Amino acid sequence: MQAKIYIRRAKIINMRIGFFVWEYPPRIFGGLGTYAENICPAILDLGHDISVFTTNDGTLKTREILKGVDVNRPMIVDGSNILPLFLTEDLRRWGTGIKYFNDVLIYNILSAAKFVNELIKKEGYKFDIICAHDWLSAMAGITVKQETGLPFVFHLHSTEWGRSMGEGAKTVLHMEETAANVADRIITVSYPMEEDLIRHGFDPNKIDVCWNGIRVDKYDPNRLATADITALRSRYGIGHEERMILFVGRLTAVKGIVSLVKAMPTVISEHPEAKLVILGKGELERTVSDLIDKLNIGDRVKTRFEFVSEEERILHYGACDIFVAPSLYEPFGIIALEALAMEKPVVVGAKGISGFRDFVIPSGHDQTGVHVDGNNSADIAWGINSQLEDIEGSKEMGKRGRRRVEKYFTWDKIAEYTIGIYEDVIGVVEKR
Repeated sequence: MQAKIYIRRAKIINMRIGFFVWEYPPRIFGGLGTYAENICPAILDLGHDISVFTTNDGTLKTREILKGVDVNRPMIVDGSNILPLFLTEDLRRWGTGIKYFNDVLIYNILSAAKFVNELIKKEGYKFDIICAHDWLSAMAGITVKQETGLPFVFHLHSTEWGRSMGEGAKTVLHMEETAANVADRIITVSYPMEEDLIRHGFDPNKIDVCWNGIRVDKYDPNRLATADITALRSRYGIGHEERMILFVGRLTAVKGIVSLVKAMPTVISEHPEAKLVILGKGELERTVSDLIDKLNIGDRVKTRFEFVSEEERILHYGACDIFVAPSLYEPFGIIALEALAMEKPVVVGAKGISGFRDFVIPSGHDQTGVHVDGNNSADIAWGINSQLEDIEGSKEMGKRGRRRVEKYFTWDKIAEYTIGIYEDVIGVVEKR
């Protein structure tokens, strides 16, 4: 799949994996939860066992078997009133966010304690490897590694400096750096992310790239009824001869949403048949609404400030003509992968740290979309207009995108490659 190919040692038939992740069904908030929801069953299908440690909002079982996965959810207590006594000035500036850090801290401590004292010492579980995902679970990974000596893989799906478009919180940066140093291997989600980690001083010999995947059986345009697509387009006032441009994502600065709205007058002037649908929530909702009013494009730009169900999101992909994601920072960009699987041409932000570059082909016989600068509204308008000018050619791009997804980005392929890395790590650790 990627440049590094692992020659496996004597294959571990039944690997047991400790899996520390902040989000897991039924509590999913974003891409990390979607990843965990799909990679764990795919790894199970390969014959391995997983014990997941995730968060509990107080309404869920502290332990259950969920579709074959041993899911552990320690109950969190609120120590945010006394926590400031022990925090750095950096963390005190979080204000009301102290409660969030409290939850992260307690979750990590309780998860590590339960893993070591209950599953290993009391129940006699024999684990082969542990993995922790992003800074939210980094402390548990570090602690368990130090307590048990088990091989430890740190998955970095994004970084604090990238999410904040700058330095970010020093405490979070320190956790990411410490986990990377303690870990036996780092897995990240795209080659642009690998390059960025190396630029920030991470050990290049530790880093592997393993892409995210998608359920191609679920994201399949043939599953949708024409009547449902027509009804959805009608809901936004989009007729058969008009062109629906779709944005899906958090309404936050790194997603390039403001530049996209600013691009629309240029798009509309050249293609009055174009209408933009914005689907998502975030802190820029008011900014987006005010900008639409200021530009007087409310009849051509429709907003729906909601997180909708996956099935409804799939229907939106099926209903649109072009998908646009002009992100300024996108470690992987699974939303564009979803759109490609639905046979849609895509316009994506590809400047800076952009995982889109790994799978959106911008030119040649294999072209699946267009790369733009998400900071530049004129460039975004050019990208959208280039697709609108040749709708039949754009449809062919979408079909090529679907074939590319089927070839490289199914969860079974991603799981197999991930297990290959885990087996390599175990082999290296055993030789030390």
